[in-house]
Amino acid sequence: MNSLEENPHADLAYQKTILGSVSRTFALTIPLLPQAIEKVVGNTYLLCRIVDTIEDAADLSPGTKQALSKLFLDAVLEKSSVDSFVTPCLEALKNYSNQDELDLIIHTPTVLRILHTCSLSDQAAVSRCVSIMSNGMSHFHGKQNALGLKDLQEFEEYCYVVAGVVGELLTTIFSNHSPEFAKHIGGHEDLSIAFGQALQMTNILKDSPEDRARGVSWKPTNVSQSELLCIAYQKLEDSLRYIQLIPKQDIGMRQFCFLAFGLAAMTLSKIANRKQFAHKDEVKLSRSTVMGFYSLTKLAASSDILMKVFFYLSTGSLRKLNRT
Repeated sequence: MNSLEENPHADLAYQKTILGSVSRTFALTIPLLPQAIEKVVGNTYLLCRIVDTIEDAADLSPGTKQALSKLFLDAVLEKSSVDSFVTPCLEALKNYSNQDELDLIIHTPTVLRILHTCSLSDQAAVSRCVSIMSNGMSHFHGKQNALGLKDLQEFEEYCYVVAGVVGELLTTIFSNHSPEFAKHIGGHEDLSIAFGQALQMTNILKDSPEDRARGVSWKPTNVSQSELLCIAYQKLEDSLRYIQLIPKQDIGMRQFCFLAFGLAAMTLSKIANRKQFAHKDEVKLSRSTVMGFYSLTKLAASSDILMKVFFYLSTGSLRKLNRT
């Protein structure tokens, strides 16, 4: 691992800039966090985005994806140099069209330098998260097919390694920085997994037409769209309970989680209102909806009642499915 460069401010400036390029949603949510948490959560998102970029490269074989994932994990864990990942990864992705994600891979050394300015406890949490995600996604690379995952259990496992583990990471980071939250969450850690899984299930359902077009499905076979929406709704209910365990004085953490939660709830409701759709843009939230909810978040996140009211009003179509 190279030693820290002399300009950590430039590294952080890059992290903020590239975050806005690779994720519209998280570029909105992550800056709501307190500064120390914003740095490590933003950093983790970028590391996970690199794993996702390997996953999203449609022309790579499962074996190539697994090899690149291992090289990346070795670089994160400082078992090998960063260049030993970046060079072969860029070569493998020479036909990849997303220039922002390629730029992120080029700047893997920058992202890892930032990680090593975080506390040792935060670094350990990030390493655990990236390890589980990278190894888990490598496991699922070989299961990619047009039919989908074999059953609901495998679907839940996939959602865990892709996002449930991120919920666990957030809980660890929040607990490292908020002793009060650490007290509240004790015995309820499973809610953090549901929070991550709810967001991932939303993405799987939203992106399913594009996945299908490239010959992949992450849905379980023999489970209907309605059943998946009901499961996602139940995960959202657990997610709301999770957010309400965050102390009200930790308002940035509440706003961060509630914004991601609310956007997922509204997206799932749009999906539930359509029997089928041919492109994810048909269920994508408009910019005005996103920005309107962003404004509401600043008010509603401090009130358990307002959050419950929003959830009730925004998920009527999901509740109907849940009752049938």
